[in-house]
Amino acid sequence: MTKGTENISMGSGLGRRTVLKGMGAMGMAAGASALGLPRFAQAAESLNYMCWEGYNAPNILEPFQKEKDATVSIDLITDSAGGFAKLAAGAFRDFDLVSSDSPWIQRMGPAGFCRFIDENDFAAQFADFYPQFRSPFAPLQFEGKATGLPTRWGWVGPTVNTKFDKLETWSSYAPVFDSAYKDKICLLDWGDWPIMPLALYAGVNPYEELDQAALDEVRKVLRAAFKNTRAIVADLAVAQKGLIDGSFRALIGGGTYATSALRMKGHDYIQSIVPEPKGGLKQGIIWMEATGLIDNGKNSQVAADFLKYIVSADVAKKLAITEATCNLVPNQKAEALFTEEERKALQMDYMWTAWDNSQFHTVAPNIDDMLAIWQEELAAR
Repeated sequence: MTKGTENISMGSGLGRRTVLKGMGAMGMAAGASALGLPRFAQAAESLNYMCWEGYNAPNILEPFQKEKDATVSIDLITDSAGGFAKLAAGAFRDFDLVSSDSPWIQRMGPAGFCRFIDENDFAAQFADFYPQFRSPFAPLQFEGKATGLPTRWGWVGPTVNTKFDKLETWSSYAPVFDSAYKDKICLLDWGDWPIMPLALYAGVNPYEELDQAALDEVRKVLRAAFKNTRAIVADLAVAQKGLIDGSFRALIGGGTYATSALRMKGHDYIQSIVPEPKGGLKQGIIWMEATGLIDNGKNSQVAADFLKYIVSADVAKKLAITEATCNLVPNQKAEALFTEEERKALQMDYMWTAWDNSQFHTVAPNIDDMLAIWQEELAAR
């Protein structure tokens, strides 16, 4: 990837995590080497697991494999829609579990390859969650049945360098379009993530069915944002570098996923906030990852055990603070395990303010139309 910070434009087919170099190779190596087991050992059971980076960390996989005498082979994904398409095309027969963005876990229900969760069997896990995530948890329900469990979450709002700007300035997305901020804004080229907040600012709820007039408003707001933006960047490392050195006053489209790891490294002047509601529309977006069981005909108890394991307090804490990224987790008991430094990095004192002022991310009905508009306006920029 280009390492400069000016006039960068990269293809928007990339997911919001197609940015962490070397993580894919690490994940595949983890699966291939059957972490924690000697090469000559024959494990009692083998699980195939499709997941984001972080879930494949050795300190997460090794204890489970040792305890269950199992191997966990990893297929690391960098795009939630692409991972779902692979499963839907028939690969679900080869996998036991998947950790992805929550809308795609929910979609396994109507797609016909979800192994629904017996909520009575998982009652202890739900009881450990914050009340906001307890059963019945609507974002992961299909026809009254649970498609998975929440595993990591955060919010999307402006990511601001407070050395150069005040947070109050970003009580709305107005600076994105202000001539005083020309060439000081970075849009993250992460599929729908930069589109959704800008649509909300334009008064369009992207999570509802949109008519042509609404789509025209999305086009207008993206065109105006592009005109005032310094860079459109897909590589998070590039965006973060520009944010730290002041090349960018703010990143749009990343939120806490782009922030927490920087804050863990001491850059506590970097913050992600949620703008105030505008015109009756909440301007922030809650993103969430979830883990679901796949109906591949095996009905593996070890796979169900892994799902309980991945949301347990100790493991949730490990999943929250990884080399790749740092994120909040739904397990309320895990909160006591964080150090004050980690709590500060995760902006835990702000998380329910962000929750209350945000939309919950789902698959938008017109996302294909909005992505096409993004590409067209990007090409014309």
